[in-house]
Amino acid sequence: EYQWKGPFYFIQGADPQFGLMKAWTHGDTKNGDDEWEEEIKLAEQAVQAVNKLNPKPKFFVLCGDLVHGMPGTQWKKSQEQDLKDVLKNTDQDIPLVFVSGNHDIGNTPTRETIDDYCKNWGDDYFSFWVGGVFFLVLNSQLYFDSSKCPELRQAQDAWLDEQLAVAANQKCRHIIVFQHIPLFLSKPDEDDDYFNLGKSVRQEIMEKFHKAGIRAVFSGHYHRNAGGSYKGLEMVVSSAIGCQLGQDTHGLRVVVVTEEKVVHRYYSLTELGSHGIEKELLDLLAEQ
Repeated sequence: EYQWKGPFYFIQGADPQFGLMKAWTHGDTKNGDDEWEEEIKLAEQAVQAVNKLNPKPKFFVLCGDLVHGMPGTQWKKSQEQDLKDVLKNTDQDIPLVFVSGNHDIGNTPTRETIDDYCKNWGDDYFSFWVGGVFFLVLNSQLYFDSSKCPELRQAQDAWLDEQLAVAANQKCRHIIVFQHIPLFLSKPDEDDDYFNLGKSVRQEIMEKFHKAGIRAVFSGHYHRNAGGSYKGLEMVVSSAIGCQLGQDTHGLRVVVVTEEKVVHRYYSLTELGSHGIEKELLDLLAEQ
C-alpha cells in the first residue's frame, strides 16, 4: 500500500508480560512469575476492547515483553501459550504485529534466543506499508547489548539503511517506528538508565531517524506513559497492558495517522472497552 488513501488508525499496546504482576508483588522478578491469571484477564480485556472498535483499526501492535519469563526459564513456554490463546480471539480482520522485548529474547540476546523468538512470533525486525505510510519494526535489544551476536546488530543496521533509502524513493507520507526500549523517556540527552538506550547509540539513531524524516517512535518497556521529542521526531512511551510500575492504568494507545500528522491518545482498557474512541479522534478519521 504505497499510496496515501486517507486517514486511518492503529492500536499500540505494550508489555502484557504474563507473570510480572506476581513476581513484582513478591519482590522476586527472577523466579516469582509462576502465576499470571491477572494478566490473562487484562489481555482478554484488551482484545475485547479492540474487537469492539468501529471503524476497525488497521492493525494492533504489541511493543514487546509479551511474557515475563526470560529465555530458558521455567514458565516461559506456558506463558507464551496462554498469551497466544488470548490473542487468537482478536478479530480476523485486525492483523497483529509483534515487537521483540528484552524478556522475549534476553537482556543480552544470542542467535539462539532470537531464532526461538522468530519461530514463535515472527521476524525480530521487518517493515510494512499501510496506506502510504511506512512502518519499521526494530529489535532494540541489538542496540542495548549485542555483545553475544554483533553480526546480527550489523545486519539490522545495514537493513535499516536500505529500508530508509526505499522510503525516501517511495516518497511515503510518514515513517513510523516500533521498538521495545525507548530511545529516551523525556529528554534526548538524559542519562543512561535501564529504561532507555545508552547515549552513544541513542544519539546516532536519533540523528539517523531525524535525517530520514521519521515522524514518531512508539515503544513500551517503561510500564508508565512518557515521551518527548528530538528535532521533530516524537518519542512515545506507552504504559503496559499488564503490570503498572507508575500511576497509569492498564491501557492501550490509539494512534490516528492523517495526511499532516500523527495524533495519539492513551486509554484505559475499561474506557476504551466501554466508550470506544472519542469524537475528536473519530473526526480526524472522517476528514478526506
